[in-house]
Amino acid sequence: MTRPNLSYSQILETNNIMRAAGEETYFLGVTRTVQESKFFPVSAYVMLGYLNAFYRYPTLLRKIEKHMAPEDIADRIRNCTTKLESMGINWCMINFYLLGREMLINMGVIRPHDAAEDLAYVLNFWRRFQLARRREDGHLTCKEAGHRSQILTERRTQVYHADMHPCVAGDELHTATDQFLAALSQYAVLVACESRVCMTNHGPYNLGEGREMLVRDFFDLAEGDMPWLDGIATDVPYSRLTVTTAVKDTHFYIVDDWGSFESKPEYKAENLCGVGLYTSDELSETQIPVGMGSKEELTKTLQHLTEVFKETTAKLWKRLAGYHREQLMDAGALTYYNIIKDFAHVAGCYEADDWNKIDERADRFRPLLNDEYGNQILGALFVPLSCPSHQVSPYVMMQHSNLPKRTYSPLSATVSSDDDCVPTVGDRIRPGVTYLPEKVDKYRTTQGDLTLNELNARCREFVPTLCTDRYRYLDDTWVKYHYESPLADELYKLEQQNSRKLKGKGARLTRDDINALADK
Repeated sequence: MTRPNLSYSQILETNNIMRAAGEETYFLGVTRTVQESKFFPVSAYVMLGYLNAFYRYPTLLRKIEKHMAPEDIADRIRNCTTKLESMGINWCMINFYLLGREMLINMGVIRPHDAAEDLAYVLNFWRRFQLARRREDGHLTCKEAGHRSQILTERRTQVYHADMHPCVAGDELHTATDQFLAALSQYAVLVACESRVCMTNHGPYNLGEGREMLVRDFFDLAEGDMPWLDGIATDVPYSRLTVTTAVKDTHFYIVDDWGSFESKPEYKAENLCGVGLYTSDELSETQIPVGMGSKEELTKTLQHLTEVFKETTAKLWKRLAGYHREQLMDAGALTYYNIIKDFAHVAGCYEADDWNKIDERADRFRPLLNDEYGNQILGALFVPLSCPSHQVSPYVMMQHSNLPKRTYSPLSATVSSDDDCVPTVGDRIRPGVTYLPEKVDKYRTTQGDLTLNELNARCREFVPTLCTDRYRYLDDTWVKYHYESPLADELYKLEQQNSRKLKGKGARLTRDDINALADK
């Protein structure tokens, strides 16, 4: 046993992040729908995923940072579709880890001051990434932004805005978009074992003229990180897709840290008035338009992809129907746990066994995780907060509930002088367990199908032009005061290189200019 190597300020910062995350977790748990499935043991696999996060995230994040700092990763992925987006990082990364920790505290396996160095490191890694990724709005979370998720730069928003194809209820593009989003969402939910961690939303972005844009991202659609898609998703041409949607007479007043949204009036498909489609990943310079050359081309592209996703969904159902319970448990738990795996992809240090195995220490709890216990412990950790660790002084009034409770157990200010603790889960990845087939060495990217060695090598070598020293720090604040400069024009023209409306136009366009250029 050794003392945790933490300063007083580190302890205080760690507790601050935990408290804010805990309040929002309670809010999201109370105000959002319950996640259930008649097929997957959802609550049980969720808890197994949380435990895996507790035992593996600290070691894996340290491994990743040896290759690339979290701030550098944030800047690398500013222009690509990745799970390191609003839902994956705003809430999932730290709360998956913290909920696993809280379960172990209540089982008496660890004490609040055990793994204190890990706790501080995981939360600090997250904070550093978030501050860089969300530098335009300056918030760590959507909650801090009043439940808004406005993460795009002006230059990227302008391209999405200008290139969107208009549609009205009943026309061919509107119908194709509605059917495409339904088929894609159903497929993404099944890929994620009947959860939502392969899709998210961010926005709203004010397009003017009574319209707002909501951006919808979908991940892990083709053969890649998920073993259950090997040989199934062979016809899916894109691993990641971004769908831009403009809606009229609808205000999205909540886009939260789970990627959920609420609007006034209630969102209706007939209010959809514009759509765009893109793909990208760690190896692309910026977003790549898909079928965006004309309204007719986009309509045909959406119709084709709708059929692809319907057929692949049917094949995936057949595969999953042949899985036994432990395989379904593994698939679900790994989908949750590996939601931050794109850190390793960007850094070029991804190893399949790091992300597709259940740590032997987490696997010890598998026999406990039947459906009944899974439902009970997951519920207790989220909303009633009925575990012993949740109770605090009766004088305390928790935000939202006014009850004397807190979601997460803080560190005591005395922890740095405590000799009777284990400061970390260890500095190496422990052996893992899986009942799933071994991962096939095939990863679909914007540069074609690659082996893992090829993918890692290309990720290590590739630096997007917008992330080179000349452009990396040119944020919207800089542009505000330098938009007439040649360098600002260079910056915007790089973003506009694939735009059908804005290519070569530079940095001086206003939103009114964009509306004048856009198709009507």
